Amino acid sequence: MTIAEETTKTNKHVAENPKSERVNRVKNYAGLLSIITFVLSVLILASAIWLLYMKDYDCEKLLRLPRLQIGIGIGLIFVSLISSIAVLLRSRFPVPGFFLVMVPLIVMLTMGLALVGANKLESRRLMATPNWFREKVRHNENWENIKSCIYSTGTCDDLVSRSLNLKAFDFSIKKLSSIEDGCCKPPSACQMEYVNATFWTKVEGAVDESQQRYSDCATWQNDQSILCYNCGSCRHGFVRVMESKWRNLGVLLIFMGLLLIIAHILLFVMVMWEHYN
Repeated sequence: MTIAEETTKTNKHVAENPKSERVNRVKNYAGLLSIITFVLSVLILASAIWLLYMKDYDCEKLLRLPRLQIGIGIGLIFVSLISSIAVLLRSRFPVPGFFLVMVPLIVMLTMGLALVGANKLESRRLMATPNWFREKVRHNENWENIKSCIYSTGTCDDLVSRSLNLKAFDFSIKKLSSIEDGCCKPPSACQMEYVNATFWTKVEGAVDESQQRYSDCATWQNDQSILCYNCGSCRHGFVRVMESKWRNLGVLLIFMGLLLIIAHILLFVMVMWEHYN
């Protein structure tokens, strides 16, 4: 072998060595990212199981929300399985696996955005969105059923038993749930005198009940079967409770969806780079 041939062989080996190092480095990164993606898929599965076993809120069944909750839970199980399969088959079927997993992840992200009330993604027809809740309580027929359900749960009776020994000031600083605050007591703007949690005395001339913003003051009654169940504040309180639960679920879907989308995109790029090099 001549000196020129040895020199050429040495230069070729030196040129290939950095390339080989880059390939090995990408393989290591891809392996680490695969583990992270698989862990995220397991977390999605855990969230689905938690969702399936999570207790329904009071009166949710009237709106058929438990069915939606079960449907989302089952959907998350499929997302977790598809994501795990895409990770395991990333080397053999990178392109089909990538597009197969992107579709349910995008649906998952879109659903999450709708649940938190993202602009133009929520609808009065799409269940559990803020607009949908407001539309449901706006109809008196729906509200009559919800109102009866709230009364049957004994929420206001429970509030009375927990605040028997409280004075007016102590009760005013007591933390109440949205339903307790909206349905079991008159709005603070009514300026009524406190007797107990569900019994209040109207102060003559305190507010003008003919004005729209004080309409709940005229609606309030000390009758334990009426209280403020017909008030707008009670409807708003029920909506706030429902929105809080489903908004938190929406945030979870957005967070996990974004993480998995980013992870699968990076993993796809690394696998394709590895294939072509």
